[in-house]
Amino acid sequence: MRRERLLAALRDLARERRVAFMVNEGRGKGSHYRVTVGDRTTTIKSGDLSPRYVELILKQLGLPKDAV
Repeated sequence: MRRERLLAALRDLARERRVAFMVNEGRGKGSHYRVTVGDRTTTIKSGDLSPRYVELILKQLGLPKDAV
């Protein structure tokens, strides 16, 4: 999965759950983005994301594994 596809899915999920969604491109190191969903924040790298990495991101954001 590409980062842009994951961000779009997280944006839709946040909209469904009626929580804040924010992507901060300037706060991450290099090409990493800081992403906030509700009250949780994580960093997402660029490029192709493995299924295990996507699961890790979802866990850090407090979302179910099958959310995306």
